[in-house]
Amino acid sequence: MVMALEALVASLGQGLVRLVVPRPGGPAVGDVTVVEPGEGWFGAPGDLVFGVGIPDAAAATDLIGRLAEVGSAGVVLRRDLARSRAVRAAARSHRLALVELDAGVALAHVLGLVRSILDRSTMLGPDAPDPGAHNDLFTLADAVAALVDAPVTIEDGQSRVLAYSSRQDVTDTARVSTIVGRRVPEALVAHFRARGLFRRLARSDEPFLVPPGPTQTLPRLVVPVRAGGEWLGSIWVVAEQLPPEGVLRELRQIATVLALQLLRVRAQADMTRRISADRLRTALTDNGSEAVQWLSPGPWRVVALSRPEDSDDASHDLDVWESIFRRRQWQQPLITDLDGVAWAVVTTDQGRPGTWDWLADVVGSEATADPSLHAVAGSAVTVPSRLRRSREEASELAELHATGRIAGPVVRFDDAWQEVTLARAAAAVGARRGTSRARGRLAPDSGGTPRSEPLLGGPLPELAAHDAAHGTAYLATLAAHLDHPTEPTRAAGALHVHPNTLRYRLGRMAEVAPLTLDDPTMRLVLRLQLAALGHLPT
Repeated sequence: MVMALEALVASLGQGLVRLVVPRPGGPAVGDVTVVEPGEGWFGAPGDLVFGVGIPDAAAATDLIGRLAEVGSAGVVLRRDLARSRAVRAAARSHRLALVELDAGVALAHVLGLVRSILDRSTMLGPDAPDPGAHNDLFTLADAVAALVDAPVTIEDGQSRVLAYSSRQDVTDTARVSTIVGRRVPEALVAHFRARGLFRRLARSDEPFLVPPGPTQTLPRLVVPVRAGGEWLGSIWVVAEQLPPEGVLRELRQIATVLALQLLRVRAQADMTRRISADRLRTALTDNGSEAVQWLSPGPWRVVALSRPEDSDDASHDLDVWESIFRRRQWQQPLITDLDGVAWAVVTTDQGRPGTWDWLADVVGSEATADPSLHAVAGSAVTVPSRLRRSREEASELAELHATGRIAGPVVRFDDAWQEVTLARAAAAVGARRGTSRARGRLAPDSGGTPRSEPLLGGPLPELAAHDAAHGTAYLATLAAHLDHPTEPTRAAGALHVHPNTLRYRLGRMAEVAPLTLDDPTMRLVLRLQLAALGHLPT
């Protein structure tokens, strides 16, 4: 769910921020991004961007131009830069909203407030089955912060941030990254895992202190949250020492209440996921007429996701892929299962989570560790009624990938259309008169010998019969010759024979069956027939 920038600024209050250059039409904010000089990442369309460490008006002007190209909702700059005439002129010229941040306000404080407002707005959106549990989490976070007099985050068992307190006066870069990215940074997770922190969380109910971590991370007080022996999540408090026993006792009681809320949130998440999967499944099988009500703006691609190496059913496939996508910041993956395959629907925008380019980068990266992971996408479609066509194309690519006809961790229909066309033509030729494939030879009859009738017509039945009777390789030789008609060396190489052997076979084949290889129509038909019999291009 998005929120109008004017409403967001009004919610923060004039004491923190001020809209100094509005944008005509009132931009809507979908997320918040922090950019720094030299990073090269400027967020996604609709992001409210905080410019951190921008040294001067020239750098701010350059940033505004880049954000306008991305389609950002607006940019937040410190007062001295936001009041520069050059900066304001650039914002007006590029039609980008400019927000002034008060000089005395901590960036982390405003980031936390913005994220809180957006999160709560999302939780109260029309698709949320019951926002009460999520609102309660934010309330609990504020309650813990008041109890311990320090900032607080509430996280699940996968280090994803579920809620946080509005208080931000004592913080560090890890907390800012956690709130902005909605999960603990990977480097910090690895640091904690190496020191056995998650094992302790999974086994103990007692609060404990975590010493300072990398990149000047402040120490934390961690309170495990468990229910019925199951570890559900944790409360993280910025603190240098254990609080008094009375406070610890209250924290344990809050953790008990929080456990019930986390169970409720998990149940809601499961229900939301089922609803999303069901309606996406309907869009992929029907005409998709209702998909426009909940899909992001297109065009879209339907993606077939491979079965991970350790998976044995489509339901588990979804769990694996959802974990991968959420870990890479796609917070609400559009995925479902259908006919034993995991599917995703992505847009054709560039860069941001949930787009094809982003998914291709993610799958390519994951495939280096697990080669079984790959994704194939149908062509881009502009109306929901064609989602089914894109899915069918992705399904064809998945079959070709399984047989080795196409390769690579990510393949688009646009890049493999020729292989799909050949497969379709070969299938049509093979199915015309009931032929079947039997290791590249014509199907035998009930007696185990090749059928005598010309199942595909032309010279192939005679050549196939000669192969079966004399152990020759005329069909394979013909296929190699048709694949490399002017390159006898390459054709012979595909057969692992000498070019003279290839020429000899071609001469002998002309004695067995009539071959008119100088006729382009004959060559095309013969190649399709051979493909239908399993002799694929080399």
